[in-house]
Amino acid sequence: MQIGYFLSCEEYTPAELIEQARLAEEAGFESLWISDHFHPWNDAQGQSAFVWSAIGAISQVCELPVTTAVTCPTVRIHPAVIAQAAATSAVLLNGRFRLGIGTGEALNEHVLGSVWPTVDVRLEMLEEAVEVMRRLWTEDGFVSHHGKHYTVDTARIYTKPTEPLPIYMSGFGPEATDVAARIADGYITTTPDKELLQRFRDNGGGSKPAQVGFKVSYAPTEDEGVEQAHRIWGNSGLPGELSQVLPSPRHFEQATQLVTKEATASSVTAGPDAEAHVKAFAPYVEAGFDEIYVANMGPYAVDMMNLYRTEVLPELRRTNPA
Repeated sequence: MQIGYFLSCEEYTPAELIEQARLAEEAGFESLWISDHFHPWNDAQGQSAFVWSAIGAISQVCELPVTTAVTCPTVRIHPAVIAQAAATSAVLLNGRFRLGIGTGEALNEHVLGSVWPTVDVRLEMLEEAVEVMRRLWTEDGFVSHHGKHYTVDTARIYTKPTEPLPIYMSGFGPEATDVAARIADGYITTTPDKELLQRFRDNGGGSKPAQVGFKVSYAPTEDEGVEQAHRIWGNSGLPGELSQVLPSPRHFEQATQLVTKEATASSVTAGPDAEAHVKAFAPYVEAGFDEIYVANMGPYAVDMMNLYRTEVLPELRRTNPA
């Protein structure tokens, strides 16, 4: 089991993300996730750096592998452009880059004025996007593609790694999980859903790597941790498909009024207790994930990493040896 740190572009400045990446390596984390957004989920989060610039900077301060969690290569940015960005990231990281992809959210993808497609169309677009990107990474010479959703005209990526980039795909429901099992090199999710993970493995995923991520809220007290989690990341408590269809941070702020502080307290590990943070990993370990990523919510990221360096990570490795 590999334990990684999740960098939240929606909450921290570019300089903070770079410093957190460096500190995560020093603390003993083994890899990094980094989110890819145009907007934050709400104004309280307050940031949304361009992920490809951040990855370039991170490559210069630490040696950890990086996965985007996740990039949508279908609406806001053409897959040929994502293919170039990912290839450059892989070169900068000396091959330690994995492109995590998903069907995206209207929150980020509507900004150019495109109609937000239904989920079946988004999955169809994503599958074609993967075909385009893999061709650009693997074929010699120029690539042309005339598909249902995308056109590529004599394009060639000159700066690319020696090995094809691995693509990991998020799957939060059965349909997406089945597509991930069929076309991706790995699986990404944010819930300890053992049934979906098994579905991925049974339907073609086999022993491909499976990643999962979650958030904690370190603070000097549990009450403060709950308060900051509810204020900054209350959107995490929204049910169903709302996170995919709401188009702006203000809509998320309106919907989040339905999420109570008590609901946040019952679902988030908050405060400074190392034992509680260790226990937060248990559902993901028991579900059988290969890589588990943890993010901090709020201003105490450095303190959280210090706790993990001295107490949480050593205990997790003692109880879950490789």
